[in-house]
Amino acid sequence: MQQLSALDWRFIRHFIQMTLLLTFLCPPTEPVSWDNDSSGKPGEDCGGLQVDVCGVCAGDGSSCELFSGTRFLSVLSVGYHKILDIPSGAQRIKIQETQKTRNYLALRTAAGESVINGDWVIDRPGQFYAAGAEIWYKRPNEISSRAGESITSSGPTNQELHLFVIYQQPNPVIYFEYILPREPIINVDSDSYSSVLPLESHELFPGSEIINDENSMSISHPNQVPSDPLTPEPLPLYSWVAMATTSCSTTCGTGSRQVLFSCVDRATQTTVPDDLCRHAHHPGPQVEDCQSQPCPAFWDVGEWSECSKTCGPGYQHRQIICRQTRGYRGNSTVVVPSSLCDVTEMPETTTVCQLKICSEWQIRSEWTECSVPCGVGQRSREVVCVDNLGDVVLDEECNMALRPQDLQNCDRGVCASSWFYSLWSDRCSADCAGGSRSRSVLCMMSHTNSLPLDNCKEDDKPEELMPCDLGPCTQKLEWYTGPWGQCSSECGNGTQSRSVVCVLQSNDQLEVTSDDSCSHLPRPPNAKICYLKSCGGQWYITDWSSCSRSCEGGFRVREVRCLREDLTFSYECDPLLEPPKQEECNIHTCTPQIDESCKDMYYNCVVVVQAHLCVYSYYRTTCCASCSRVAQRDTLRRIR
Repeated sequence: MQQLSALDWRFIRHFIQMTLLLTFLCPPTEPVSWDNDSSGKPGEDCGGLQVDVCGVCAGDGSSCELFSGTRFLSVLSVGYHKILDIPSGAQRIKIQETQKTRNYLALRTAAGESVINGDWVIDRPGQFYAAGAEIWYKRPNEISSRAGESITSSGPTNQELHLFVIYQQPNPVIYFEYILPREPIINVDSDSYSSVLPLESHELFPGSEIINDENSMSISHPNQVPSDPLTPEPLPLYSWVAMATTSCSTTCGTGSRQVLFSCVDRATQTTVPDDLCRHAHHPGPQVEDCQSQPCPAFWDVGEWSECSKTCGPGYQHRQIICRQTRGYRGNSTVVVPSSLCDVTEMPETTTVCQLKICSEWQIRSEWTECSVPCGVGQRSREVVCVDNLGDVVLDEECNMALRPQDLQNCDRGVCASSWFYSLWSDRCSADCAGGSRSRSVLCMMSHTNSLPLDNCKEDDKPEELMPCDLGPCTQKLEWYTGPWGQCSSECGNGTQSRSVVCVLQSNDQLEVTSDDSCSHLPRPPNAKICYLKSCGGQWYITDWSSCSRSCEGGFRVREVRCLREDLTFSYECDPLLEPPKQEECNIHTCTPQIDESCKDMYYNCVVVVQAHLCVYSYYRTTCCASCSRVAQRDTLRRIR
């Protein structure tokens, strides 16, 4: 072995001192795994390549399995309802309400530990830590946004999570998606470094080897050529060393602070300008946790509810909860007793609200005429909603339950199409001489459609009066007026009549003369309308329809109705006195018309009939009589 020079011994002693010093100042740490890397999502820097659903640059989506769907929930009971199980290992988790509702999303672990919105306590939106992953909970502004709540996480999770909906409003719709890797991802990067202390032997001393004993394997960078172990390369004179930290990010609870590195002279351990370390690897930003005093409790003020009234004075409510910030970096809060918040005054939970002054209904017009001259129609009137200034506004601004009716049905009576008349009265209008019997005649809608009926025409109107004569009357002087006769109708409207004659009185003798002799005198009326009592109900009938057959017995029909005095439908008529609605007609035997020119020209026409040859025009002519009898017989069979 060669004798070492004094310079070599100084170099070796200096190397050992620096190694011990750096080992004391920079203890080794475990490298941070890829999923906690702060550089961004996998596949963020792909150089313009397409990222697949698994987050792999230029991937085909085969490295993971995508799970997605939409949960449509109908009417449920108020409270927590589980809608999804998210398995362990899930990544790229996204849960989204499709639209804003009064419902809330909630998350628990498989062990039942609440993560978000548990135990009927609504958390503030923000970042949460559970199942080994960061979870973001978002609730958009309730006034300016229509988007619903969302829960997202890049994952991966290390335990199963359960998703719930706190049901308060019908028909929530929730979309979800997440991926599960098909194969485990193993980090084989030999160049990963500590995220806390960056001073590693293979970076601080490039090209060196680490030897445990004489039988151990050497570890070096794969792209470097091992140097001669007997002639080590000289160590760098300057390196980056953690010298200080920034202030803690929070004044209470658990926060974070940044480690500050400076360029240090290895020999003197003094700080030197940074440009002297330009050849050394800078460790980059390093963050560590820091502890401070517990955070004080505070009042967590919820958002105001909608006003209880759409117009006029109402009330708004909000939830006030005493909370305390705990957990990692102060991003989670827990509910604590209200007594811990007594140092500050509790905010109001109820306040008075008024969106606007209530509007009212106003009727602007009377009912219009009925829309039809007969039958059932409609009539309307103007109803408007008026605000407190007297201006017409939309109907929705008034209470729809109190809106006056602006449309209603109206009945103008039955539409006419056929003449209906009652039976003749039994009494004559005069006790003697000429009088009249009466009946009621009116035009009404017909409901019989099986046989044709004529419409109401004035020329076809049946007579309302019928003459009657009970014998001559005793003559009297001047214009002689006899007593009023009986009313022509026992009920309802009828007529009464009396005799009016011109009588010549001479020497106690009465002589009837011509009416022209009394023309200079006012003639008394000889008839008037009479009314004894209300009929209640009376049968009315129409004319008979045409007979359905001309011979061999047919039938004809008519309509029969029971009507009150005001000509409205009634059930008060005596059913035993109801006139018949149908009767037989033309019951005489059909007599075939004999055509003298229709004769058989051959004696054997009976054979033509038996052979059914009458269908040919030649045989119908040569055997006219025989073929005609067969045709008439077949016609009668079909009618019967």
